[in-house]
Amino acid sequence: MSRARLLIFGAVLVATVVLAVLGYVSLRQWQASAELLFREQSRDMLTMAAEKAEMAILKSEEESLASLQVLLMDPAPRPEALDEWSGRNPIFDSLTLIDRQGQVLYPPGGGQPALLREIPQGVWDRGGRRHLLVGDQVVLAAVIPGPAGGPVLAVLGRSGEAVKRDVLAKTLGGLEGSSVLAVLDAQGEAVYTSGSLDRTHRVLTVAFGEAMPTWRVALYQAEGASPRGDVRRQAMLFMAAFCLLLVVIALGLGATYRVVKRESEMARLKSDFVANVSHDLKTPLSLIRMFGETLELGRAPDEATRREYYAVITRESERLTRLIDNVLDFSRIEGGRQRYEVGPHPVEPLIHEVLDAFRYPLAQRGFKLDVTVAPDLPDALVDPDAIKQALANLVDNALKYSTERRRLGIGARREGEWVVIEVADEGIGIPAGETERIFEKFYRIGRSETQGTRGSGVGLALVKHIAEAHGGRVSVESRPGQGSRFALFLPVAEDRPVAEGRP
Repeated sequence: MSRARLLIFGAVLVATVVLAVLGYVSLRQWQASAELLFREQSRDMLTMAAEKAEMAILKSEEESLASLQVLLMDPAPRPEALDEWSGRNPIFDSLTLIDRQGQVLYPPGGGQPALLREIPQGVWDRGGRRHLLVGDQVVLAAVIPGPAGGPVLAVLGRSGEAVKRDVLAKTLGGLEGSSVLAVLDAQGEAVYTSGSLDRTHRVLTVAFGEAMPTWRVALYQAEGASPRGDVRRQAMLFMAAFCLLLVVIALGLGATYRVVKRESEMARLKSDFVANVSHDLKTPLSLIRMFGETLELGRAPDEATRREYYAVITRESERLTRLIDNVLDFSRIEGGRQRYEVGPHPVEPLIHEVLDAFRYPLAQRGFKLDVTVAPDLPDALVDPDAIKQALANLVDNALKYSTERRRLGIGARREGEWVVIEVADEGIGIPAGETERIFEKFYRIGRSETQGTRGSGVGLALVKHIAEAHGGRVSVESRPGQGSRFALFLPVAEDRPVAEGRP
């Protein structure tokens, strides 16, 4: 066992060292790649933010142009209607309409814009739109159907304040964490920010598309919030997980040790069980053989002696039968094959049948027997054979573990919805800490008073199983040196359904 323990702990130590080395290498790799990964993720986030803002602007322009086309379907659109259109579309702060001959249709008396020269001839034929930069302002030039059916060039100057208020605040706001998004103009000045830029530093910038050719979206990060900080947090997380793993390993070793110890104890108990059963089988068989051979050889001097020998053979045969039944029933219980035929049955006849089977050994060992059965005792829902087996085991234990004071008391009474059968003795008793364990299979009390008493170690386990299989329970009250009192609680048969073949 000690060598096995050394191997186990050596394996655990090696595993711990390997985990520590792997953890250190992983941390170095995290430190080397964390900043690159952070920048790549930040670039993806900024690209998505820029595309989102640009799509919002393009959608707003599309809706504005659509509503403008509806107005221009009127053969003679009123200037007042176009003024109202400008009020409903604040994203544009100027509107100019020019026909193909270069005449300004709106605003009345307006001059021809210089960007007219930048509109290719093909745009007039096919229709279309493009964003142009006039000074610091982005202008949308679009060819749309005019009042007379001919193409009209709509020149719309975009309002920076409206873009900031109606587009950027809605698409770029609400960023969580310590990061701040900012939109920068051509001079690098912040046009819009999602938060305060105080005590921050710029991480990277991404340019917008054609809709905002001179603006860029930038990511700012608070001081101290860097990839190295993420690495440190990852390291702390790894160390916590590593410590938790060590605890789990230690708990696993402890659990494994307990399982191995319990299995070893169970193997020893099974070995004792086989030895005890072999001895218990050999003793009655030897007596049966001896008295049988004596009778066969005609060595019994008279009829009274022969009857005594016959009684010994019968008694030992019954004892042998009980032992074999215990072993077979325990085997069926272990395999889940044990079944009980439960039905209403009086309890008093069962008690007397068990006592009749033990009458000779009780008289031979000088036991004083007290039997108390309540006169109005109702029937119980029981399997008669199973209850007789449980009582026989309890009486047999009283015989085994009684020394100077040899008194056996058996009583039956009603207690609420239960029929209670008690078996009491004045034997060696049971220590308080072992009253629960005595019902475990193969368990025997490790005391000097019990070492010379043979037993299979399954009798009380059978008693508990039988009681619970009937829907009842078994209890014990005991004090060392003063005896024990076992109580079987069985359900009363009155107003109870009968269950056949209960496991």
